[in-house]
Amino acid sequence: MAHLPLKALQAFRLAAEANSFKEAAEQLHVTQAAISQQIKSLEQHLGLKLFKRLTREVELTAEGRQLLPYVSQGFSSLETGMAQLMDDPNPSRLTLSTLPSFASRWLVAKLGEFQQEAPDLSIQLTVGDRLERFEGEELDIAVRFGRGDYPGLNTELLLKDYLIPACHPSLINSDSPVVEQIGSLPWLQDDTPELVDLWSEFAKTLNQEAPRLQVTDSGTLIEALLGAQGMAFVRFSLVYNLLERGILISPIQSHWKTLYDYYLVMPEHHKKRPKVKRFEAWLRKEVREIESSWERFQKRK
Repeated sequence: MAHLPLKALQAFRLAAEANSFKEAAEQLHVTQAAISQQIKSLEQHLGLKLFKRLTREVELTAEGRQLLPYVSQGFSSLETGMAQLMDDPNPSRLTLSTLPSFASRWLVAKLGEFQQEAPDLSIQLTVGDRLERFEGEELDIAVRFGRGDYPGLNTELLLKDYLIPACHPSLINSDSPVVEQIGSLPWLQDDTPELVDLWSEFAKTLNQEAPRLQVTDSGTLIEALLGAQGMAFVRFSLVYNLLERGILISPIQSHWKTLYDYYLVMPEHHKKRPKVKRFEAWLRKEVREIESSWERFQKRK
């Protein structure tokens, strides 16, 4: 059909479900005569009768009973689609935000796998240290490294993390005691508060007063480690795959729980968005790889 009389179909649906033109009129806030006219026009459009007009009620004809489930299903689908659109203006695009270090050292390499699982979604990734408030933004979800105290937002723990000492394997001579060697190695550090405090404590056992190199980003620190520029405390989540492959090593049996952990952050009503549910389920599945690697790391130590 070139034209669907939606108003008449809606009137038919409500009248059929209630067996009453009057109740349909009340639901649509129109007169009973208006409903009767809409039904009449639909019957003329189809060229058949849909209702038997009785004294105090109406009753569907065989043709009306045949048509009703299709009309009901059609309007139900429309209502579902409209509801999703009103809650999510971009249901086919997932916009997420996270830290530069987590994005560059882990997430970006994994996103291709998610896109294979969800080819109907396009992904927009923003990176930065700013704590999003989701005010006037199209952001769907954020992965944050903190204490989980984000007022007004739904916050759920994603992954716990640990600090470990790490360096390039070329800096350690397996024929000499490791403890004697690390005191003479150049030490590197990023300027996050917990690493500054940890260095202050650890430096008491070393013959160094300050790190050789200080940077402002964990990703840059790891690049320095890969360049064999020294030794540093790093988050396990950012180097676990490098440790597994022997590209970096952790030469001493020490680790410290980080002050912060990874959290999924979003407004409460974003949780019911289908695309957010899909991404969260995928992300939780993927971080199990890091958790399993941590278990193996502890056994090796």
